[in-house]
Amino acid sequence: MLRMYRDTLSLLGPALPVVSFLGRLPTAMCQLGSLLLVAETTGSLATAGLTGGALAAGQTVAGPVIGRLSDRHGQRGVVLAASLANAVAVTALVLAALGRAPTGPLMVLGALAGATVPQVGPLARTRSVALARRSGADDRSVGAVLSFEGTLDEVSFVLGPALVGLAAALAHPAAALLLAALLLAVCGTAFALHPTATATAPESPASTRSGAAERTRLPGSAYALRGAMVLQGAMFGASQAGITALTERLGAPAQAGLVYAAMGVMSAAVGLSMAAVPAGIGLTARWRAATAGLVVLSVPLLFVGSLGALYAVVVVLGAAYAPHLITVFGLTERTVPAARLAESMAFLTSGIVGGQALALAVSGRLAEGHGAPAAFAVAVGAAVACALLSWAVRVTPPVRELRPAVAERSG
Repeated sequence: MLRMYRDTLSLLGPALPVVSFLGRLPTAMCQLGSLLLVAETTGSLATAGLTGGALAAGQTVAGPVIGRLSDRHGQRGVVLAASLANAVAVTALVLAALGRAPTGPLMVLGALAGATVPQVGPLARTRSVALARRSGADDRSVGAVLSFEGTLDEVSFVLGPALVGLAAALAHPAAALLLAALLLAVCGTAFALHPTATATAPESPASTRSGAAERTRLPGSAYALRGAMVLQGAMFGASQAGITALTERLGAPAQAGLVYAAMGVMSAAVGLSMAAVPAGIGLTARWRAATAGLVVLSVPLLFVGSLGALYAVVVVLGAAYAPHLITVFGLTERTVPAARLAESMAFLTSGIVGGQALALAVSGRLAEGHGAPAAFAVAVGAAVACALLSWAVRVTPPVRELRPAVAERSG
């Protein structure tokens, strides 16, 4: 496993993982940051929720569009434009909130901040896979690349809210969002202009005209994989609502963020270990095993009644998250045409965001009326639906051209 990660870092180089990590960090900061900022400046949780919901909706809808544009025109120009636009939109949201703007303008700016997210995470994953395939890497090496990228995602979604909370405690939530805008402008630009951006350059017009419709058609299993990510996002949102409700009932609301962060740390650690899974265990088997783990490990949430038990159950549940996420990304990489890989990766990420926002809204209301177990029941239901989907769907064979390593061996 260590050798595979050394090979991964050698393939990507020292700069790309750093700028891609810092470039995706603002995405993890802006959701919570916008909620805290608007709640602080307006004194209205409803306005804060509407602004945060608009941000999530903008990212959910526009994320696949940015991925599609990257497939068609290359990552460099698309990511550069989106990074700078996102930095401006986030800064405008901060200024509007500090200026006590009404709810309507705040929602519009929140939607713009979400719609211009440069999708560094999905596009970094697409770029890294392209570099691995171009170097002749086999499927297991590509799996290590996806595990590494998944871990970067997990760490960013733990560190991002922590930075927001720290900034809010020491200064003001606006400071966290202004830091996010700075990271977008600097590191998003660096990611866009990095020489590896050419690894995902689109095919020439002459080659894309020949059989383009056939070579870019998505199989039905690709849509099922997107549905699985929506359900995974629903688990995140429902768990977050349940954790918040339970910690408030126990008189320790400040522990909610720490509990959620502990789950993310466990998920990141297990994600790194995915490279050690034997190659003989196929991705479909891994998907089904991961969804079974989601069901088995989420059921104890229904019976948690103390802070210590909550920590224990949530941390153990985090061990099932990364294997599911990484496996679905891996199945998508094997299944969709290369010409639509960035779009598909962005769809998966947007599905998580959309599912999380929707489940958070629904389970939050359930938690208010019926307590934390009602919210956790939504998480368990999403896990069960995910497991049923993994057994009901037959993932189709790759539609892409022969992998470099396979072509070399057969040649």
